[in-house]
Amino acid sequence: METKQKKGILLDHISKIYTDPKTKKEFYAVNDVTLDIKPGDFVTLLGPSGCGKTTTLRMIAGFESPDIGEIYLGGEKINEKTPDKRDTAMMFQNYALFPHMNVYDNVAYGLKLRGFKKSEIREKVFAILDLVELKGMENRATNQLSGGQQQRVALARALVVQPSVLLFDEPLSNLDANLRVQMRTEIRRIQQDVGSTAVYVTHDQSEAMSISDQIVVMNKGVIAQMGTPTEIYYRPASEFVASFIGEANYLRGTLHSLEGETGVIDVLGRRIEAFCHQDKEAGADAALMLRPESLTLGDEGALPARVVLSCFMGAYQNYHVMVGDNLIKITDYNPKGKKIYSVGDEAWLRFNPSDGTIL
Repeated sequence: METKQKKGILLDHISKIYTDPKTKKEFYAVNDVTLDIKPGDFVTLLGPSGCGKTTTLRMIAGFESPDIGEIYLGGEKINEKTPDKRDTAMMFQNYALFPHMNVYDNVAYGLKLRGFKKSEIREKVFAILDLVELKGMENRATNQLSGGQQQRVALARALVVQPSVLLFDEPLSNLDANLRVQMRTEIRRIQQDVGSTAVYVTHDQSEAMSISDQIVVMNKGVIAQMGTPTEIYYRPASEFVASFIGEANYLRGTLHSLEGETGVIDVLGRRIEAFCHQDKEAGADAALMLRPESLTLGDEGALPARVVLSCFMGAYQNYHVMVGDNLIKITDYNPKGKKIYSVGDEAWLRFNPSDGTIL
């Protein structure tokens, strides 16, 4: 399938205001969001229900209009354009396939609306069915297909019009867990093959981590943080982001000093150096965030700990320990041959300070 010029998306201080039907009060579903998506990137909007991610996606698609701000596609302002006049295609949660049409006609629908010749339609439809691995199923009724096959038809229908931007609204939420993993890999592979810019909405952290170039974590209508999956996971900007992406432990204390991106936190009378975002001030309450897999137990270490749970999980030993008043979870991988601590044991918490982030 031929590739076309890649286009980026710019959201310039956009807001969407709704009125609560019960209280009649206005509220911001999306509040002053600025987002620059590079051409060809796969960007995921991630967050809990009601955070504004789907509203943001629908504004890019043209199903909603921003009350404030501008949206640009490839440098062109598109606020006033209807969805069919935007160089985008959207995949919905429910696939929105036409039940009275077979696979071929579902995929060909957008091309027919755009006035392509029959021979061109046929060529494009068969090329895209080959790409999504549905060759030979063009005459099947959509209700004779499995969930995964229906999802591929919906993807083919979006791709066949060769949009510059592909939009996905939780497209895998109706599939079982194993199929979800398979299909998210397929979506990423096909997006890279075609070269379209992609904006993907999900509340599934592992989905976002596995397919994204950039993740935009949203909360209460604003962007909490944007970065690569690695940046979001290891260098979260807040406790909300840290807890939403993976599991996080917090050791409460006071920020002693900050120089550049290196902070020193006082925890239980010990001073620990770790990465720190530069919006902190010395003397402020702070927390050292540590991922469970970055921690181990030993007979000596950084902080004293008391074991309250010790559970063998095969690939790892799962510990819960108390460090002062802080409950800390530890995922100690490959425990074979290591000393195993039991409930009630006194031990020491061990970690590399560079694995921590002061929040």
